[in-house]
Amino acid sequence: MSDKFSPTLRLGDLNDFIAPSQACVISLKGSKKPLDEKPDRPQVVLTPKQQLEPVKISLKDCLACSGCITSAETVMLEKQSLDEFLSALTKGKDVIVSLSPQSRASIAVHYDISPLQVFKKLTTFLKSLGVKAVFDTSCSRDLVLIEACNEFVNRFKQASSDDGENAQSPLPVLSSACPGWICYAEKTLGSFVLPYVSSVKSPQQAIGAAIKHYLCQALGLRCSLETLVILSYIVGYIVDPFIGTRLEEIYHVTAMPCYDKKLEAARDDFVFGDNLTEVDSVLTTGEILDLLKLKGVDFKDLEESPLDRLLTNVTEEGHLYGVAGSSGGYAETIFRHAAKALFGYTIEGPLEFKTLRNSDFRELTLELEGKTVLKFATCYGFQNLQNIVRKLKTRKCDYQYVEIMACPAGCLNGGGQIKPKTGQTPKELINSLEATYMNDTALSTDPFQNPIAKRLYDEWLHEPSSGEAKKYLHTQYHAVVKSVTAQLNNW
Repeated sequence: MSDKFSPTLRLGDLNDFIAPSQACVISLKGSKKPLDEKPDRPQVVLTPKQQLEPVKISLKDCLACSGCITSAETVMLEKQSLDEFLSALTKGKDVIVSLSPQSRASIAVHYDISPLQVFKKLTTFLKSLGVKAVFDTSCSRDLVLIEACNEFVNRFKQASSDDGENAQSPLPVLSSACPGWICYAEKTLGSFVLPYVSSVKSPQQAIGAAIKHYLCQALGLRCSLETLVILSYIVGYIVDPFIGTRLEEIYHVTAMPCYDKKLEAARDDFVFGDNLTEVDSVLTTGEILDLLKLKGVDFKDLEESPLDRLLTNVTEEGHLYGVAGSSGGYAETIFRHAAKALFGYTIEGPLEFKTLRNSDFRELTLELEGKTVLKFATCYGFQNLQNIVRKLKTRKCDYQYVEIMACPAGCLNGGGQIKPKTGQTPKELINSLEATYMNDTALSTDPFQNPIAKRLYDEWLHEPSSGEAKKYLHTQYHAVVKSVTAQLNNW
């Protein structure tokens, strides 16, 4: 099992890595006999395997622990599994599934069909199981890109003012969509780096917020008849199943390229009301493939169903659209927006990234009148990430924005993606994924022009960076103070 989880994040100095055959040794039932007689010294006693009483820990317990950055990833979580997903369907929950474009690209390459065909066939398959609606996280990605653009412009202006050195949110802005990176930042880097991290949620959590805080209210009996008529006109065939549904009955599942998204979904920051969560469960791309095999489905022979358009980037002609950038397009989108908003400069055509140490570390600059006014970077992989961290520690980081992803090659290469076929090298697979993904986003658009994003702002968030937007599309991160040191016996 361990080979499925963020291998890049195990390259650091880990002294408490929990292998699949091991268990957490930090007791949740009180202290045990100390190792010595010093009463003022906190102790953790290690018990041989045969004497250790099994302790069942949750994902939240592991995230709150002061241990390593990947221990939580190797603990099988009952809530984050295919069995739990199927159980929700069996119990009659109103299940909604949100698909990531990276997962669609992985399945498309595996079956040698287009991502749009994957989307339509998965809609057929999932609804045959009882899923009520299948949405697209590219839609929520446009929301978070709009928020990220406004956040960067505001922080750039603040940093450029007289009190910029004392700004609470200094430059560079570090992207926050990668949960592996965030877990590392909170548990290992701590308070010195967190002020640089963007407060904008990931697309996964943004679509969770849209479903739980907006969609369920709009489709429930708490909205006007006029609103229901409008929504029925837009997505008539998915409105009826939800009318009158209580929020507690909605079970929201996302399909993601990364196991660390399970960690993200379980954060206390994304719990609201009576212990409700924005995302109830996360399935990786590989687990979606396992589900297809479990049900004995010939995926390529499945019919293609119409897409649920309420929260899906799809044109009237049925084509998908989004932004360029296989890991979300943060650097590129914010760079274009900042050039226009801060300097009145409109960038036409593709951007020219400069490759630095390797293809996973690139930078992007804007020069006006012989002066560099914007300098961005994309940083993928743990080794490159460490380079950025060193620059921050020594105050030698001259970037204003850094798009950070823990996995080499970014989200398309997430640990939860479908593995290479026999005879196919990982590099060949990545090249195929990138080509397929870029073909899928041939209709590249400005997120500010997304009609769904505009409607969500009009009816729910009001405007970018508003109080409602801050409440639902932003979050905060916390340094984990190391108070206990656990040593594991390799039994």
